[in-house]
Amino acid sequence: MITKGYKALVAEAEAEIETIPIDQALKLVGQPDTVIVDLRDIREIWREGTVPGAFLANRGMLEFWVDPESPYYKDIFGSGKKFVFFCGGGWRSALATQSVQRMGLKPVAHIAGGFAAWVKAGGPVEKKEQKIEKPAGS
Repeated sequence: MITKGYKALVAEAEAEIETIPIDQALKLVGQPDTVIVDLRDIREIWREGTVPGAFLANRGMLEFWVDPESPYYKDIFGSGKKFVFFCGGGWRSALATQSVQRMGLKPVAHIAGGFAAWVKAGGPVEKKEQKIEKPAGS
């Protein structure tokens, strides 16, 4: 049996991190000093779209992409910009923001309510085409 559920984990994360209200988040699109990061699964992104210009970083790889010692490191995370994470409803992004903040990445924040709040507030949405790679030699 678990001793701490997801609600407690998210609440603890929220107490440690910066949460950006949706009205402020809407103003971040295209800001040169900010990288908006979509943590959702690619199938969610194909189905629903994403924030225009968002960097797509599957939640399962985030810590590996942030760590310069990792073979999966992505240079964008060494840019010195502010990283603003979002997911579908704000739970995954709260936990992810807490995790990378503990790793030393800063400044970081997440969007309250995630992509659902973005869409509800009338934020712009960019559709992403589903691409299926053919195996080599086929």
